[in-house]
Amino acid sequence: MAPVSASSVSELRARTGVSMLACKEALDEAKGDMEKAIEILRKRGLAQAVKKADRAQNAGALFVAQKADKAAIVSLKCETDFVSRNADFLAIGQGLADTTLSKGVDAAQKDAASKIPASVLKLGENITVGEVQEVAAAVIGSYVHSNKRIAVVVGLDKGTPEQAKDVAMHAAAMNPPYVYPEDVPEEVLIKERDIWKEQMKNEKKPEAILQKIMLGKERKFREENALAKQAFVKDNSKSVEQYLGGAKIVSYERLVI
Repeated sequence: MAPVSASSVSELRARTGVSMLACKEALDEAKGDMEKAIEILRKRGLAQAVKKADRAQNAGALFVAQKADKAAIVSLKCETDFVSRNADFLAIGQGLADTTLSKGVDAAQKDAASKIPASVLKLGENITVGEVQEVAAAVIGSYVHSNKRIAVVVGLDKGTPEQAKDVAMHAAAMNPPYVYPEDVPEEVLIKERDIWKEQMKNEKKPEAILQKIMLGKERKFREENALAKQAFVKDNSKSVEQYLGGAKIVSYERLVI
């Protein structure tokens, strides 16, 4: 049998929180079979973290790290709001965001594999990394809601960080799925057109008029769902696009737990 690889030992440790030596011994006994090694560790009463792996994670927090032209968002999930507010949990999440920003996603994943199992054992809940997003642009702005369950990063081609942050705050509140009207996918429009046709099927109007109404509905739908065209929450006399002046939104990430 080929010797157990160091990467397999590291993976087993990340999944169970057990020492490297115990993981290697279990993998040797299991002849490299990961699931069998976990079973061996559980029978020995060692693999506590893995016992929690199938429990639902409906809570958690979002973390953002940013500099002038780059930002990272990390979602860290847990089972309860109580743990999501724990100082150790918050420190891990922010640390992962900082690592993603400075060293990249792969480095953050390695960091998570080394730190999370011990936190699972300490806090008594299943904890995993959810989405991880990186945003790069000439100008970056971000916003994390006070409950840490909504986080937004906006990148602009020019303008100011304050403008980018204001737009991020707007997006946190209004949840636009797209940036510009032309970004709305055709498959989404097809479904909406079917609904509009059904709504107008009993209207006694010429076909040409009905077509104009359909075009008007489509234009309104595109604009209502596009960040750039929505009425700006801080000043609804102008759109987000008008608030930005000549700056364009080139990146937009919104995560929710």
